[in-house]
Amino acid sequence: MIINERQTQEGLLVAVCDNDALGETFEGDDLSLTVTEEFYGGDEVDEDAVIDSLARADVANIVGTRSVELAIEAGFIDEGNVLEVGETHHAQLLRMY
Repeated sequence: MIINERQTQEGLLVAVCDNDALGETFEGDDLSLTVTEEFYGGDEVDEDAVIDSLARADVANIVGTRSVELAIEAGFIDEGNVLEVGETHHAQLLRMY
């Protein structure tokens, strides 16, 4: 998986994607999702590092079937809030304090 962390005015923004999703565009019924290097590009990491990053995130964007599955398994995302966009999955996390 690939992870990109950046500090914003809203807190820590984490972008996670499956390795094979980077650079791809996924088309759904009324949705189009492009997984750009600019936003999602970063370090290739293992699942433990993704879980650690999501635990610290204030906002997260997650793309890719395995990345979203991991976020569900770790309890960050509810399966009912996952979007299917073409051949992949997308989820967002917003932590409210």
